[in-house]
Amino acid sequence: MRVLVTGAFGNVGTSTVEALVEQGHVVRCFDIRTKANEKAARRAERKYGDRTEVMWGDLRCPADLAEAVRGQEVVIHLAFIIPKLSHTGVESEARPDWAREINVGGTCNLIEAMKALPNPPRLIFASSYHLFGRTQDRPPPRTVADPVQPIEHYSHHKVECEEMIRASGLEWTILRLSATLPLALKLDPAMFDVPLDNRMEFAHTLDVGLAFANAVSSEEVWGKLLLIGGGPRCQLYYRDIVARILEAMGIGMLPEEAFGSTPFPTDWVDTSESQRILRYQRRDFDDYVREMVALMGFRRHLVRLLRPLARRWLLNRSPYYRERGMRPTAGSTGRPDCPGAARAG
Repeated sequence: MRVLVTGAFGNVGTSTVEALVEQGHVVRCFDIRTKANEKAARRAERKYGDRTEVMWGDLRCPADLAEAVRGQEVVIHLAFIIPKLSHTGVESEARPDWAREINVGGTCNLIEAMKALPNPPRLIFASSYHLFGRTQDRPPPRTVADPVQPIEHYSHHKVECEEMIRASGLEWTILRLSATLPLALKLDPAMFDVPLDNRMEFAHTLDVGLAFANAVSSEEVWGKLLLIGGGPRCQLYYRDIVARILEAMGIGMLPEEAFGSTPFPTDWVDTSESQRILRYQRRDFDDYVREMVALMGFRRHLVRLLRPLARRWLLNRSPYYRERGMRPTAGSTGRPDCPGAARAG
């Protein structure tokens, strides 16, 4: 099939394009032109040849989208400004009005461009389990029947887009994704926002890409909302996720005082229906950790040598550590600034 992927050079986009090409589809990669995306496009062209086509454009420009959707059978809409680890370098919560222009306005433009065609393509939309809001006080897992209670601009945008898609008259499916971490050596201050006892379902980026690719060829997905996650083997507490990543990188677990305490909008989800239809759960968190170690290569040994400095640098990036009166040192745990402050773990 001829498949358009918006946000093709982001984390999930890269995995989705790879899975689509492996299945024999011809992929049109739509994204905004940046140096990072140009580099990713060159890699894709070398790897996939004429199985991919790159089209630069902006979701805010109807003419760009009218050209992008022409001749396509399925559109996978991934492009979105997200709250943390944004591929654009700007987060939805920092610039909500600008993000809404792209997220909601761009999705509206895409729908209109598709509807203007004599034979509109089908639409697969990437949503998020963030829509469930703070659910740590409820027994897991979350299901498609659970109410949405968005708490961020980002998740409000996703709700608006889901409603637009359902009302569009197009053939559609919506995949709400769990935590899909990129395979990248990047530790962002956002890592400290999640409490260590928060439930979080991990989904491997390659499995998520496979889910989208398998949805393209499925006749059972249309008109459905499906939850995408790694399954029971990937239902973890954030403490386990962050500890294993930091240990794998040679840094070691950081003090509990470095992490926030406000419940975060993640949880475990029921993926039995999505797995039955899409058969995408092939990897777990152990695979991700091994891949991160391989990605680091010799740099892991350097980090181990400089471990005290690396820990100090990271702790300096935690607003919670500073607020609690902690002062990072070159040692392994940090210490309180004054008597009576919380003890570092």
